[in-house]
Amino acid sequence: SEDRKSVRFVEVRPRDLPDTPRRFTIYPCVLAAQGFTSGRHYWEVEVGDKTHWALGVCKDSVSRKGELTPLPETGYWRVRLWNGDKYAATTTPFTPLTVRVKPKRVGVFVDYEAGKVAFYNVTDRSHIYTFTDTFTEKIWP
Repeated sequence: SEDRKSVRFVEVRPRDLPDTPRRFTIYPCVLAAQGFTSGRHYWEVEVGDKTHWALGVCKDSVSRKGELTPLPETGYWRVRLWNGDKYAATTTPFTPLTVRVKPKRVGVFVDYEAGKVAFYNVTDRSHIYTFTDTFTEKIWP
């Protein structure tokens, strides 16, 4: 959006978009306007009634071209929903998550120095999942 606070999925042909080094070529990925190299940060993502979504953070150097393997070992820390009711942390193997109340908003908390990325169901104020790792470069919501 113009205010850089919302995004929606629209089918486009790849040739309609310029190929830049920061553009993801296959998957519809959106990065925030600002990344982090220190500090504690919190934001919320409105997922509404969607049946499929994935959200989290990635390190600056992730591959953006071709097929992605969005796992912590490749620089992605994310949770996802698919088929309307299946939740997982994208680990190897996937970590199934029990979510009692379908979230309309998901809170994401990053503590860069502690290496933590935590996800919360804002709808019922419950914890969803926490990744713990070591960050060595800029990470992007």
